[in-house]
Parts: sequence; C-alpha cells; structure tokens
Amino acid sequence: MCDGAAGPTANVRRYEPQLPLSPSFKSRTAVRTDTQARIEFEIVHPFHPLRGQRFVLSTRKQNWGEDRVMFYDADGRLRSLLASWTDVDAPDVFILVAAGRSFVRPDDLATLAALIEQIERSHGG
Repeated sequence: MCDGAAGPTANVRRYEPQLPLSPSFKSRTAVRTDTQARIEFEIVHPFHPLRGQRFVLSTRKQNWGEDRVMFYDADGRLRSLLASWTDVDAPDVFILVAAGRSFVRPDDLATLAALIEQIERSHGG
C-alpha cells in the first residue's frame, strides 16, 4: 500500500530471496510462483520474543524429530520454530472446549490406565 494505510497484512514480515540470473533457459529447481497460496502464521508462544508477530511460511517439515516451520526473519535469515508455538494449524478442539480446565484428553487417560494395568499384571500385582 503506497498511502501508508494499515491493511490486514500490514505487520507481516516478508522476505523473498533474490535468485541470481542463470545462463540456462529452464530452472532446475522449483521456485515459488505467485499462483501458490501464501501461508502466514503468528508466533503465539507466551514467552517467545517474537510473540504476536506474523511471518510468511517458507516450508514446514520434521527436523530433529519435531514438527517445525521455517520462515525468513526481518533480516532475511532463515529461521526455524516449533509449529506448536504458532497458529499455523487450526486450533485443537479439545483445548478450546477444555479452556484450561483439563490438560489430559480422555483417550490419553484410557491409554494410561491400560498401561498401568499391564504393568501391574507383569509384576504380579
């Protein structure tokens, strides 16, 4: 926006690296086109220094055994963050309904009860 008016994405930080010109006629790597959907997310972890800031998702994958989002910060550095620290996924219905009153799902309690029963049987108790 040229007039400086704040729109819905006014606080979104976006960095798109400039690709060097190639002497070849056809790209050998896939590049993002403007027809692909742009996914934005907000950092929601209460203690993260970037909490409340929005970024454009670069990629999402399993790194170090964790679901992580990759994005470029304001300085153009590729950053990685736990996906659970963002709003990249739809909110968990259980968490919304529980509203902080319960931290354990009924399915998890049933699994725990079965595990305790198995341990008791294996120890003769």
